[in-house]
Amino acid sequence: MNLNFQTSLSIPYTNNSQKIRAMSEPWTEQNIFCPNCWNKLSELENNQKVSDFLCKNCLENYEQKASKHKFKNKVLSSEYYTLINRLQSIDKPNFFFLHYLDWIFSVNDFFVVPKYFFVTEIIEKRKPLSSTARRAGWTGSNILFSKIPNSWKIYYIEDWKVISKEKVLEKWQKTAFLKDIKKDDLKGWILDIMNCVESLNKDKFNLDEIYAFEKDLQKLHSENNNIKAKIRQQLQFLRDKNYLEFLDKRGNYKIL
Repeated sequence: MNLNFQTSLSIPYTNNSQKIRAMSEPWTEQNIFCPNCWNKLSELENNQKVSDFLCKNCLENYEQKASKHKFKNKVLSSEYYTLINRLQSIDKPNFFFLHYLDWIFSVNDFFVVPKYFFVTEIIEKRKPLSSTARRAGWTGSNILFSKIPNSWKIYYIEDWKVISKEKVLEKWQKTAFLKDIKKDDLKGWILDIMNCVESLNKDKFNLDEIYAFEKDLQKLHSENNNIKAKIRQQLQFLRDKNYLEFLDKRGNYKIL
């Protein structure tokens, strides 16, 4: 895989963001495959809202964010209400994140975050443009990247190292069961428990360690008066989906 941009594509443009878009999107179309079915991606026209790429085989669509900085806290995104509507629709996009080195225009990191991890709670509404602006009232958005755990990022390239297709597909399939969960409240609970497990930063853990998040989960789900029972229920669900392995009756688990 060639990790370098074709810099000649940027010549017609003067705006830096347009230059990067002109180089990065063709690079993605040429080098990145659909993680759902391995098919080639097609770049969409610039006036498409939210999505940048489409897999014509399985119809998964993708929005790309490119940056010369590592993705850490907040990432600028599209118009707020358009994005929220798409995230609540049946054709919500998956998100590609491309980190490039601007001194050589080469891809350093490239990963995808599946759409089922994108909930409206991680989208921040920015202040609308002033009445004197050319697009007065236009409201942008930020993706609160700090709320996306590392385990939800599926790398194609990490620190210049290309990851095999098999590993990309394996990691994609590991959480693909979340696509079938339609109720937002149920999905919210599952994602919250997965986030708790992720924050422990280890492969094996016990039930008491997850119980330690009881107060935090109570704040997120104030309508529930039996948090510990809900924790056990979600851990069992994740076990049944082969995301976790139940090791013994003392409440020990392993991340698969």
